[in-house]
Amino acid sequence: MNQQQLEKVRSGQGFIAALDQSGGSTPKALKLYGVEEGEYSGDAEMFDLIHQMRSRIITSPSFGGDRVLGAILFEQTMDRQIEGVDTAQFLWEQKQVVPFLKVDKGLEDEANGVQVMKPIGGLAELLERATAKGVFGTKMRSVIKLADPAGVKAIVDQQFEVGKEIIAAGLVPILEPEIDIHSPQKAEAEALLKAATLEGLNSLAADQLVMLKLTLPETDGFYQELVDHPNVISVVALSGGYTRQDANDRLARNPGVIASFSRALTEGLSAKQSDDEFNSVLDSSVKGIYEASIA
Repeated sequence: MNQQQLEKVRSGQGFIAALDQSGGSTPKALKLYGVEEGEYSGDAEMFDLIHQMRSRIITSPSFGGDRVLGAILFEQTMDRQIEGVDTAQFLWEQKQVVPFLKVDKGLEDEANGVQVMKPIGGLAELLERATAKGVFGTKMRSVIKLADPAGVKAIVDQQFEVGKEIIAAGLVPILEPEIDIHSPQKAEAEALLKAATLEGLNSLAADQLVMLKLTLPETDGFYQELVDHPNVISVVALSGGYTRQDANDRLARNPGVIASFSRALTEGLSAKQSDDEFNSVLDSSVKGIYEASIA
C-alpha cells in the first residue's frame, strides 16, 4: 500500500471522482455528454469515446489533487493511457489524484429486496494487474431497495467477504452497499445497513482498512459512527440520482463524509463545448462538490 496515497485519502481535503461507468451505463453517460447512440457503432467505438471524455476531464486544468483526492476507474480505463502514460500512473504522478478501480461485474436479479453482486470471476488476477499499475484501492457496488433484514445482511456479508480478499491483495476496498434513493423504506434500510456494517467493521483486524461508499442518509449525521470507526479510512457518498445541488446540500449536512459523485460531477459537460467552456463548467462542478465535501 502506498503510504502517501493512504495519507492523502485519510486526511486530504476534497472528493473522489467516479469515472467508472461500464458497459451498461456508458451509452447513458455519453448521451448526457452530448454524444448520441447514432454517432458511434459497436462497443469499441463507444469505449473509445468514453475514454476521450474521461481523458478530457482528467487532463483539464480544473481537475487536480488540490480538490480531487481520488478517481475511480473502469477496468478498460485502467488498461488505457492518457498522453502516452497508463491512466493510474498519470492520475498520481501528473495530478496527485489517487487511483481506484471498479471491480464488480454487475448485479444479480433482485431477491429479498436487494441486488447482490454477481460473482467476480478472475478477481485475484485483476487485483494483481491493478497493483502492478499503481492502483491504490477498489470499488464494488450492490443495491438495497427495501428494508429486508435478510437482504441487507446478504449484501453486507458479501461486501465484507470480497473486501477481505481485496485487503489481502494489498489494496483498500471501497464497499458500496447503495440504498436506492427511491426506496419507500429508505430510512429503515439505512438503520439496518448501519447496524450490519458496524458488525462487519468490528469483525476486522486492526490493520484491515476499508472505505465505505453510501447513499446520503435521510437523517443528517446518521453515519457518524461509521465515519469515526478506526477501520474506516473514509466514508464517501454517492449522488444516487439526486441533482448535483441536492446532493451537495445533503452532503454538506453530513460532516466527515466526502463526495464520490459520477453523474453529478459530469452534469453540464458536453462534447460540443470548446475547451474553455468545458473547463469552466468542470471547474464550477468541482468547486461545488469540493466545498460540500469539506463543509
